[in-house]
Amino acid sequence: MDSIKLGKKNIYPFKSKLEFLEFIQHKKAILIALNAEKLVRRDTVLDDIINNNIGYADGIGAVLALRRKGIRAIKIAGAEFWLDIIGRYENSKSFYFIGSTSEVIEKTIGKLQKDYPNIDIVGFRNGYFEKGEKEKLTFDLKTKKPDVVFVAQGSPRQEILMSELMKEYPALYMGLGGSFDVYAGMKKRAPNIYQKLGLEWFYRLVKEPTRISRQSSLFTFLIKIIFGRV
Repeated sequence: MDSIKLGKKNIYPFKSKLEFLEFIQHKKAILIALNAEKLVRRDTVLDDIINNNIGYADGIGAVLALRRKGIRAIKIAGAEFWLDIIGRYENSKSFYFIGSTSEVIEKTIGKLQKDYPNIDIVGFRNGYFEKGEKEKLTFDLKTKKPDVVFVAQGSPRQEILMSELMKEYPALYMGLGGSFDVYAGMKKRAPNIYQKLGLEWFYRLVKEPTRISRQSSLFTFLIKIIFGRV
């Protein structure tokens, strides 16, 4: 499968979760969720990371932009897809988890072990680093050799960290934002009706009004789609 250019960013137009799962089966790359906010963001460092890895349509904005180009793709929510990866490969791959607070990551690991009894978790840690801890993390990855590394820190922090780790220890990495908090029951995802209508962003905005400056990118993106600038 070839990627498609949306603005300055490459995106892979997956038509199903199964297609995505099969595509990454033997890959060593970073999976990056692309939504309107990331697509309009001007950040050459982030662009370089995206274009050298696997960006996918995590938001309805990315799906609409692809349709504007005559390309059909589905929205694949990263908040769900990481669990699809585990479900598919729990018997054949090993996993490492990085992110959120110590309380959240410990609850996440405990729940994963109950939900996926055969999962091979070779390591985990919180997403906050003191001086010298990144070097310790790199050593731990090289020692334990996980096949898949999930990183939940928020963007672009998680993409930058994954890019740094990838240079030292190639594997399949995936950025998850606040997914551990949701999975551990510390935060709630938007109700299904919002998800189906592509309005998760609106639900989050209502719940967290401070996000308004970030969500303004949606309107910028919409204008770009209308005028064919994406």
